[in-house]
Amino acid sequence: MDQQRRYTFGPSRRLTHAREFQSVYSARCRKALGPLVVHGRPNGLDHPRLGLSVGRKVGTAVVRNRLKRLIREAFRFMQHDFPSGYDLIVVVRPHEVLNLAAYQHLLHKAVRQIHQEWTRRDTSTPS
Repeated sequence: MDQQRRYTFGPSRRLTHAREFQSVYSARCRKALGPLVVHGRPNGLDHPRLGLSVGRKVGTAVVRNRLKRLIREAFRFMQHDFPSGYDLIVVVRPHEVLNLAAYQHLLHKAVRQIHQEWTRRDTSTPS
């Protein structure tokens, strides 16, 4: 019997430490789609993890917190559709707040492109 999918966003799904963020940034794999810039690298786990970076230029604290909630929610619903084993950092650029479906679409497209990039890198590097 299949294991029931859980759409949670617990501590195991988060990037929290500066060293985790730095390791994703240093991989130098990023895709920009609209107001989101998604950085990613394989993490060797069986699930993706998410980190968020929303600067003050994006808006007031209320706006920044709303954006973070929406992006976390988009990740939570889409995490089982992503290729497993990626650390992702979403950097938000200033923009008018979109709806949840728009963030889901942008996030899905960016993660697919990051996966293609890492697949290309793996096949181009001789073992």
